[in-house]
Amino acid sequence: MCWSWPLVSVLVLCSLLSVGTVRTAPCQTCRRLTDRFIKGLEQTANKNFGGGNTAWEEEKLAKYARSETRLLEIVEAACDKTDFDCNRLLEQIEDQVETWWFHRQQEAPDLFDWLCIEELRLCCPPGHYGPECAECPSGPGGVCGGLGRCEGEGTRLGDGDCVCDPGYSGVLCQDCADGYYREKSSNHTQPPCSACHHSCKKCTSPQDNKCLDCKPGWILHSNKCVDVDECGTELARCPSNTYCFNTDGSYECRGCDQACVGCMGSGPARCKKCARGFRLTGAKCLDIDECSERAIACPGLNEACINEEGSFRCECAEGFIRRDSICVENLPPRADLEELRFFLCTQKAYFSQILLTNLSKPVLVSTSPLPR
Repeated sequence: MCWSWPLVSVLVLCSLLSVGTVRTAPCQTCRRLTDRFIKGLEQTANKNFGGGNTAWEEEKLAKYARSETRLLEIVEAACDKTDFDCNRLLEQIEDQVETWWFHRQQEAPDLFDWLCIEELRLCCPPGHYGPECAECPSGPGGVCGGLGRCEGEGTRLGDGDCVCDPGYSGVLCQDCADGYYREKSSNHTQPPCSACHHSCKKCTSPQDNKCLDCKPGWILHSNKCVDVDECGTELARCPSNTYCFNTDGSYECRGCDQACVGCMGSGPARCKKCARGFRLTGAKCLDIDECSERAIACPGLNEACINEEGSFRCECAEGFIRRDSICVENLPPRADLEELRFFLCTQKAYFSQILLTNLSKPVLVSTSPLPR
């Protein structure tokens, strides 16, 4: 049978690939596919062919529950369109899905077990791992003593080693890890492991005075782990122009102040030597104001001196702009001057025309005697 799935265009062509080509496909993909397939079974459980005489259709064709129609409906929704791995796997295992659907459902009702574990050999049963599904290390509490997980469990991958939960260690995760201790128990069950004080590697209780051994960066003294000051010893290794800053159980290398060339701590008062542009004033390396101390800090014409931390810069004075490394007066562009001249000329011509027009008009002079 060749499937045609309108929702999954990538699977239009029927696959001719063998089971062997999908042996390396991840178990998670097969699990995802079979879970969606079972969900499709549940969603179509109460459907039938619909349309005409259902009783006649069931008699002449096949029952919908085991029909090819139902299978195609489930397959169409088995993978998201964006799930490339699922779609590729589904395309490759067409024959196996059909075999299970038409012939093996009754004797192998669990599709995941039959397909992913037995047929495709992509997965292992719970508590097993690796190519041959070897048994994971187990103890009284189950796999890894119930206090960890088996590396590769349920897949054909992994080495089967126990990855213990936080606070536990050992082959079966039955021991307390460094920094943890075994609590006391009044019954016969094995008590859990709890955290020591943060400085202790091994201890008998969580207090800071119950340490048996210390973590790196600490030293044991009267059952307490005391911080080692690496900065006060030769243990610290900091690069040039940094200083050592002690922390609990360790240290940090922090950058010197910009006023320093080498330093013994934070700030301009801990410099070994003042950086260029700074001067030792009292106990501190302070900025030199080159603009006030130099007679001509900025020799260029129309330049102004701007002081900065450890340096200075030269900028054009107000009203000037730098062109070709020279500060020149910031005048309006020549195009603006031409427009201004044109405007003045047109205005002058306009008012001149008005004046000439008025002068050319005849003036009426009255010859009547003035009233007395």
